[in-house]
Amino acid sequence: MSSPEALALLHLIQSHRITAVIYVAAQLGIADRLSDGPKSLDDLADATGANRAALARLLTTLRTIGICGPAGGDRYALTETGATLAGDAQSSCKAWAIFEGQMLSKSWNGLLETVMSGKTAAQLQGFDNSFDLMARVPENVRIFNAAMTSMTRLVTADVLAAYDFGRISHLLDVGGGSGELIGAILGRYPRMRGTVYDLARCADAATAHLAQLGLADRADFLAGDFFASVPAIADGVILKSVIHDWDAERACVILHNCRQALPANGTLLLVERIMPAIPDCNELHRSHALSDLNMLRGPGGRERTEAQYRDLLGETGFHVTSVTAAGRFAVIEASPAVA
Repeated sequence: MSSPEALALLHLIQSHRITAVIYVAAQLGIADRLSDGPKSLDDLADATGANRAALARLLTTLRTIGICGPAGGDRYALTETGATLAGDAQSSCKAWAIFEGQMLSKSWNGLLETVMSGKTAAQLQGFDNSFDLMARVPENVRIFNAAMTSMTRLVTADVLAAYDFGRISHLLDVGGGSGELIGAILGRYPRMRGTVYDLARCADAATAHLAQLGLADRADFLAGDFFASVPAIADGVILKSVIHDWDAERACVILHNCRQALPANGTLLLVERIMPAIPDCNELHRSHALSDLNMLRGPGGRERTEAQYRDLLGETGFHVTSVTAAGRFAVIEASPAVA
């Protein structure tokens, strides 16, 4: 009889194949083509331009991992899970599937070199950080931005359910990208003003997104570099998945600039994963640990424990006032410390 332990390990070893299958399905738009109802193999082959026999084998695998199911004859239909692979799904994972399959999976092939050297993929190629390296390929920037928007959209509902933003009159989203998070918060709080603060290359996407939401009258975009300064225009500052990108030294620079920008009664909010002090063998802790390795290989940051966030914030003039679970993330609230 086969060893259950060996079979379990073999399943983990081969899990990269599942990522590849979902990536190909995302690139072919399988879920998009099935979102309005079941399709036959011939329909899908014609629509995607894929080889019919090879596509049939891909669809068989998609059935085994719960992305699609049989709909009579050679017709295929989406499962509830598979529906989230469509680009227009409310909780779409399509952009992340493409990011993971096209960029991250390639980067992780060099994890051994990073673990041996302690250097990120970018540093091993002579670049200061992964963002500088990525900026050399505009298509990679587009894929990355779409993935970050997708992930923010998945997290936003949990953040809104977990935290009351009501006392903030003007919220500054530092590193806010396309404005996905600030747009959702402003939609919930109609008396609040909002500003996205990020690099100039994000301006067009953020401005268009906020206008599409009907928020142009109380939301705007400011271009700048959070390592240089943060504008002192708001009583609330929020950073989602920003601090985890950076090592302690750079994270402290960002947080110090946020402290300089906030009034004495201001509020700082970090939306981040919280690493467990003692990780266990479960899916949530595994997700956090894998994200931590992704930071090690990628931008050079890390996923931190609550104690580590408290230390960082204390070093930069903040006092943690609450830590609230928000799905897989947490909202860390801090206020300027009294001198």
